[in-house]
Amino acid sequence: MSSERYIIGQEMLQRVDGKGGEAVVGSLRDIAPDFARYLIEFPFGDIYARPGLDLRSREIATIAALTALGNAEPQLKVHIAAGLNVGLTQEEITEAIMQMAVYAGFRRPSTACLPPGRYLRPTDRLRPG
Repeated sequence: MSSERYIIGQEMLQRVDGKGGEAVVGSLRDIAPDFARYLIEFPFGDIYARPGLDLRSREIATIAALTALGNAEPQLKVHIAAGLNVGLTQEEITEAIMQMAVYAGFRRPSTACLPPGRYLRPTDRLRPG
């Protein structure tokens, strides 16, 4: 039987990332079922479901944090897609990544700027000039 946190977490994950997040969790179910459950319950059932921030704000904060960490490209890829899914633009995502140069140094944001070009829809790409 699924806990209330799990049910809320699944609903929130679906809103944020559609089928993409479920694929990540699903890939862990056979290997580490408890960990797969925790990935739904804690971040999405507890944190993302809180009323203090909208989903756009949560995703921009997550993208910035993952950029500052500097070693989380798989998670950054997922959250860039989620950011687009909840209405962020490439410009907003790129600006959040660039902002991290002030606090995390230039190497991490410059590395993180590579994924947006690979993961954003071509119609969202910024035009030079």
